[in-house]
Amino acid sequence: MQRDTRLARLLHILIHMHLRGGSTTSDTIAQMLQTNPVVVRRTMAVLRESGHVKSTGGPGGGWTLACDLNELTMRDVYDAIGYTAPFVFGPVHDKPSCPVEAAVNRHIKETSISAENMLLQLFGEKRLSDIANDAAPPEWRNRKK
Repeated sequence: MQRDTRLARLLHILIHMHLRGGSTTSDTIAQMLQTNPVVVRRTMAVLRESGHVKSTGGPGGGWTLACDLNELTMRDVYDAIGYTAPFVFGPVHDKPSCPVEAAVNRHIKETSISAENMLLQLFGEKRLSDIANDAAPPEWRNRKK
């Protein structure tokens, strides 16, 4: 099964930007992610629309952080992407009159809602500055940008 890697990629990009001084180009990001700069620009658009980054075009242009990673959480990036649900499984509607199907669907729905709420709560508690601090070489940790 193909997994959606947008959240991981955007977190990766934001943290690299932070560690590199707050800005970078689509070409640099493309090399880092082994993709095309056009894909990078399309992907980064969700961060620009949500106010997390700014972009400038032309020679010398690129992407700049528009927020402090101490204030940005995994949940903020997740929300910027516009996911409709974190899980790909769901109820079935083959025979709505079947009590077994109804019970299975009810339990899947209840459990997935509970798991989704917990996941989103944890995403909301994880600041990108914590991840950046964890990823940075020891001499970079806790330095101000």
